[in-house]
Amino acid sequence: FSDPFLNRRRANDFIQADTRLRAITQERIRERSKAHHEHQRELCEDYYPCEMYAFRHGYPAAYKHYFGRRRTK
Repeated sequence: FSDPFLNRRRANDFIQADTRLRAITQERIRERSKAHHEHQRELCEDYYPCEMYAFRHGYPAAYKHYFGRRRTK
């Protein structure tokens, strides 16, 4: 084997872009469809008082305290 370059057909035998693209697509789908509690935790982490409250009482309680529904009449 004296030629350092591979032809296109032989290069595609061991480098398959299809599996890479499929993995990237799956990752994008997972990013868009986060679990409800994960989305709540990220909101709480972005708001400093909520994050401090979460360290003491936990993220579900902190989210409920700062972002829970408040009924006003």
